[in-house]
Amino acid sequence: MLKIPSDSKKSFFLFGPRGTGKTSWVKSTFPNAVYFDCLDAKVYTELLSNPKRINNYIPNKFDDWIIIDEVQKVPEILNEVHRLIENKHYRFILTGSSARKLRRKGINLLAGRALIRSMHPFTAIELGEDFDLQKALCFGQLPAIVSESDPQDFLKAYTSVYLKEEVLQEGLTRDLGAFIRFLETASFSQGSLLNMSEIAREANIKQKTVTDYFEILNDLLLAYKLPIFTKRAKRRLVSHPKFYYFDVGIYLSIRPKGILDTFSELNGIAMETLFFQELRAINDYLQLDYKLYYWRTSYGTEVDFIAYGEKNLLAFEVKSKKQISNKDLKGLNAFKKDYPIAKCYLIHLGSQREYHKDIKVIPIQEALFMLPKLLI
Repeated sequence: MLKIPSDSKKSFFLFGPRGTGKTSWVKSTFPNAVYFDCLDAKVYTELLSNPKRINNYIPNKFDDWIIIDEVQKVPEILNEVHRLIENKHYRFILTGSSARKLRRKGINLLAGRALIRSMHPFTAIELGEDFDLQKALCFGQLPAIVSESDPQDFLKAYTSVYLKEEVLQEGLTRDLGAFIRFLETASFSQGSLLNMSEIAREANIKQKTVTDYFEILNDLLLAYKLPIFTKRAKRRLVSHPKFYYFDVGIYLSIRPKGILDTFSELNGIAMETLFFQELRAINDYLQLDYKLYYWRTSYGTEVDFIAYGEKNLLAFEVKSKKQISNKDLKGLNAFKKDYPIAKCYLIHLGSQREYHKDIKVIPIQEALFMLPKLLI
């Protein structure tokens, strides 16, 4: 659903985790572009040693796009990109699976000169008739999952390769074992309030290290912290953010499983994660500019997701059950009481819509396809 007009005059960054299809998308959407792959050893070495060499590969009076793939590998190139945008009015597409080095070394140089766009795992709308809810809940929505004969094996390889390439090669941590323990421990916080001291204790690492590791996940676009909604709060609220890995399949592949894990527990978090990743994707692709939150009182009354915008306030509760009771509506009813203008939705596994006063109950299969309509 990501759309950039081919005749647009504005350069842009395209950020997204590895495997979300950035390279395939830019190559197919802009087939006449000059393309640089910074994962290619020769290109990487040449641009790193002398960024101005990029000029040798751009034709005179070039009026199409210039793509620099995985630009975070050579952040020094941004100075030259800046110069070429200013002096020659070139249009760049700068893709990246990490914002760490760019933020440190000059992404602000292009402030106002380059838009920022994001790419996410597939959405149900993009897959259309190929969307399989049960498969999405088990393996996520990364593009390779659609064609993989063994999705579970792919997910394990994805995590392993990503750790080796991004964490080790970039020197983000010297203790890979501790980082892997952290990843697994953090997975138990999926969809839950973050407790840094508890994670540090469970992973047997220092709390400061845990904080640093969460920053690494954020920089590599692998995870997201969801803040608490406190606008004009009328109740005492919790203060800690909630935590989500960016894709349900990645979360399930990282999370250790044992005999005590129930299907309903894992399926509930998986469904919540799937809805959240699609909510983020639609919000970004349609450039709706909603700020996303969750809401929880100090007494435990909660709403999973709040979308706060200039014109709308939306509240979403996700339940992995087919039959809805009054207890399931408690959080939304409390939120609606505090914020009467809010539009409230409960997303569930049933097959029929229901209406409970001001709360609409929508099956998840239907909700995922109508998200743009709900948000607009």
